[in-house]
Amino acid sequence: MTPEGISASGIQRGKTAPVDSVKVTPPVDPKEIDPDEDAPPGGIALCLSGGGYRAMLFHLGTLWRLNELGYLPKLDRVSSVSGGSITAGVLALNWSRLEFDESGVGRQFEPFVVAPVRRLGEKTIDVPSVLRGVFGFGSIGDKVANAYRKHLFGAATLQDFPSHPFFVLNATNMQSGVLWRFTKAYTWDYRVGQIEKPRIELAVAVAASAAFPPVLSPVTLKLNDSNFTPKTGRDLQRPPYTTRVVLTDGGVYDNLGLETAWKRCHTILISDAGGNLKPEENPKGDWLRHTLRNLFIIDNQVRSLRRRNIMDAYDVKNRLGAFWSIRTDIQNYRLPRYPLDCPFEKTIRLANLATRLKGLPPETQERLINWGYAVCDAAMRKHVDGSLPEPTAFPYPNAGIG
Repeated sequence: MTPEGISASGIQRGKTAPVDSVKVTPPVDPKEIDPDEDAPPGGIALCLSGGGYRAMLFHLGTLWRLNELGYLPKLDRVSSVSGGSITAGVLALNWSRLEFDESGVGRQFEPFVVAPVRRLGEKTIDVPSVLRGVFGFGSIGDKVANAYRKHLFGAATLQDFPSHPFFVLNATNMQSGVLWRFTKAYTWDYRVGQIEKPRIELAVAVAASAAFPPVLSPVTLKLNDSNFTPKTGRDLQRPPYTTRVVLTDGGVYDNLGLETAWKRCHTILISDAGGNLKPEENPKGDWLRHTLRNLFIIDNQVRSLRRRNIMDAYDVKNRLGAFWSIRTDIQNYRLPRYPLDCPFEKTIRLANLATRLKGLPPETQERLINWGYAVCDAAMRKHVDGSLPEPTAFPYPNAGIG
């Protein structure tokens, strides 16, 4: 069992009832259908969770191993939230530069994906953005977007994404209470409506997706009502919902980035680097901290229930794929042999790093990347394709896991 109390994807938890006798509660809201979702589920999706720089670097290790296995070109959809959207944004922006060979391996993955993510991982952008937002002109969200613009994305927009795979950066609309999606084809909230082929800056989209509340939230979009496609919103397609959109972290609604993938693809690969609720010996009694503690408990339980529903869906073959977590004990995969040393007492220390956009030392970056690489590999070989080759070494052999 993993520390959250659920087994790794597909691990046997006793006898499973026949598929036709089990009704699995879907881990997403079935009424919220994307504009392009008019076909039966098919294809492969990769979901990248939130978790600040911890998630950004852990997911970088995930992408590294998927690239070595030739799986990146097989992806039909990449859905991300928060820290996962930083990594996904870099991958999407540089997709055309990866130079995939005949086996599907991007030969330029390290210079165009690894290097820029690691450069950002050296810089602290949360505290400076807060201070500039509080004591200067513009909002905190604007300052975070400026940092992404400066260090990663320049003036790139969503139109610089590839057409395939279909990248979705998810934020949460604080006005409508549902997901706001950023894609090349559209930006959309099923209650507010859709703008086709948006030219929103990538730095702004990532800042909205990763606007961790309360300190980095919200990010406000100023839009024109006339840009929305008529009759694409269910009940809120009118100003101010269409002219001033107030967004927060996508993980508030869906910390796994699952919503926009589950209803479209049948094979779901999930990389989870989310945080964990810590015990508190003496919960505070003042109304503010007591309320925050209650909200954290609610959020933790919702995420745990979603994970359990995912596991149930894998067990009864409602969906194929694999789930791996930064908190997984790699021994749970029960592989006959595993060539990379990943002791749980060391990996859980990486999992417990704070959810921050704070610069990390090179060795910590490398260990997070190594751990994402290793656990992704174990999950893929155990639950997706047992014929995949074993890894020969960590991306950074000298760093190991810790």
